[in-house]
Amino acid sequence: MELELKLEAFEGPLDLLLHLIEKNKVDIYDIPVALITKQYMDYLEAMERADMEIMSEFIVMASTLLNIKSKMLLPKEVNEEGEEIDPREELVRQLLEYKIYRYMSYELKDMRTDALKSMFRDVPLPGNIAQATPEIDYSKIIGDNTLNTLKDALQELLKRQEDKIDPVRSKFGRIEKEEVSIENKMDYIRNFSSFRKKFTFKELMSGFNTKVELVVTFLCMLEFIKTGEFVVHQSSDGEIDIVVKEAA
Repeated sequence: MELELKLEAFEGPLDLLLHLIEKNKVDIYDIPVALITKQYMDYLEAMERADMEIMSEFIVMASTLLNIKSKMLLPKEVNEEGEEIDPREELVRQLLEYKIYRYMSYELKDMRTDALKSMFRDVPLPGNIAQATPEIDYSKIIGDNTLNTLKDALQELLKRQEDKIDPVRSKFGRIEKEEVSIENKMDYIRNFSSFRKKFTFKELMSGFNTKVELVVTFLCMLEFIKTGEFVVHQSSDGEIDIVVKEAA
């Protein structure tokens, strides 16, 4: 009666080595190289593979094991710190990395299997939400303007502010932190527009002397435009007009 030897399929030499280590229940940090090498060579002899490229990977690992085995028979080498060099160290590192990747692949496979069991269906929106319209129509508020036109207007004002600065005297004196209150600028804009139905962007910004005031006021103005309190138009001469929206 013939004895049939059933060989497991391994993805590579590291996969085979891990199998032998787990089968013999040995410590991966203290691999019995002689035992594992013998079992590894027995497996190679029993392999029947036509693919020489795959076989070459197993043969390279076999030569590595034999090399490690021969080094372990020689006197121990030491490094610059005087510590003994373990010839198995690099192989252990490769095995640990491969073991991590293999377990990660198992996790991903389980996640994929669980995902295939999930079913989704389209959930229609409730009627009151599906029929709701935005409270603010930004296209009506901004009109033919864009943030780019508003940005260009701000850049022009900042450039004018820079032109007012004396390049020599501006370097004199102390540098102090300038604090601008957003709440104060919001109140300023409300007061400025309280007795006007229409004004230009430049008129609003003309009373400021610093860049910080210009930028903060510009941001506050954007907030008013967003909430619909003002409507912005650009005239034929390129001026940006701000129209106060009358309360309903």
